[in-house]
Amino acid sequence: MESGVEIRDIVEKMELKNLTPSIDLSGRRVEVPDINRPALQLTGYFDHFGSERVQIIGYVEYTYLQTLTEERRSKIYEELLSYKVPCIIFCRDLPPDEILIQKAERHQIPIFQSAQKTSSFMAEIIRWLNVRLAPCISIHGVLVDVNGVGILIMGESGIGKSEMALELVKRGHRLVTDDVVEIRKVSDDTLVGSAPEITKHFIELRGIGIVDVKSLFGVQSVKETQTIDMVMTLEEWNRDKDYDRLGLEEQYTEFLGNRIICHALPVRPGRNLAIIVESASVNYRQKQMGYNAAQELYRRVQENITKK
Repeated sequence: MESGVEIRDIVEKMELKNLTPSIDLSGRRVEVPDINRPALQLTGYFDHFGSERVQIIGYVEYTYLQTLTEERRSKIYEELLSYKVPCIIFCRDLPPDEILIQKAERHQIPIFQSAQKTSSFMAEIIRWLNVRLAPCISIHGVLVDVNGVGILIMGESGIGKSEMALELVKRGHRLVTDDVVEIRKVSDDTLVGSAPEITKHFIELRGIGIVDVKSLFGVQSVKETQTIDMVMTLEEWNRDKDYDRLGLEEQYTEFLGNRIICHALPVRPGRNLAIIVESASVNYRQKQMGYNAAQELYRRVQENITKK
């Protein structure tokens, strides 16, 4: 698979108007999530120029260009386009010079136009590119949104991950992906999970086959992406193993350098795993809001010992 984001995808996502339709966009890609407003470059300073970035022209750059003579503008355009930038986008529906269009077509650099304000456009394209270009891995598991908490369910094949996910969907929660989870590191604190396009909205149930969750339970039962807040690892019950019964100390697992809270969930007949996952999600939200039930129990026990 090729790296980067196709410029055609950027045009579609950001609803850009193509001012150079004669240029073939096939195979053109953006490799970095950063953008550049070529303010200094328009004055002729090209040292440390981020030529691999999408170039954005806002109102300030545009009005500065209008103060230049046609000869000076032509020279600046020629040098800017010689760096083979991925594309140039004019915000606020600002119309580029005809001379820039002609030079861009000669250098095969696409020019686009957006109706959005420069600051809001920059924020949105940076956010979107950061997600699309984030480091990505694929793992075996199930990702569900339970009470707004992204829970990644892992475990050996056949242990019941998909059945648990289906039960959670029936209880009003949302499926993100079954079997294969694509995890992207969008920041040092955030991992986002999504489904491969080919398996999106499907669940495999052994003995039944493939189930289309979106068709069976409606659009409210599925979700495109979800931050991963917690990992639940299903494992066969082992009576000789000591399982955490208080939760005073958090356990973690790591993906792409980010640590995620992890719980080992022993599986045995008679345990309602869906209710346990629901309770874990609510308990997680309580902890995020500053209340920890395990620490409260410990405090009460300590107070009781002190009184005696």
